[in-house]
Amino acid sequence: MDKPAPPEKPIRRAVKLDHHDSVRSHVHERISSEVEHLERRIASLRLSRAPHAAILISTYERLLDRKKGFLQSWNLKDGGPR
Repeated sequence: MDKPAPPEKPIRRAVKLDHHDSVRSHVHERISSEVEHLERRIASLRLSRAPHAAILISTYERLLDRKKGFLQSWNLKDGGPR
């Protein structure tokens, strides 16, 4: 019986995903929805009387700043092409 041929090694190509509009669009949509969710969560926590609301708000605000910074650094703020 013949031995099966070993699988060929895939050729590795350097792919820069940030250059593809579909990836950029997906990332923009995802991060933007996360920003909106955090903003709503912060607004609701400001209205609550939970004992640790201030700590949660502070944490969510840091996350919000990082996500907005990511959008700016990748020129995704407006959702348009680079």
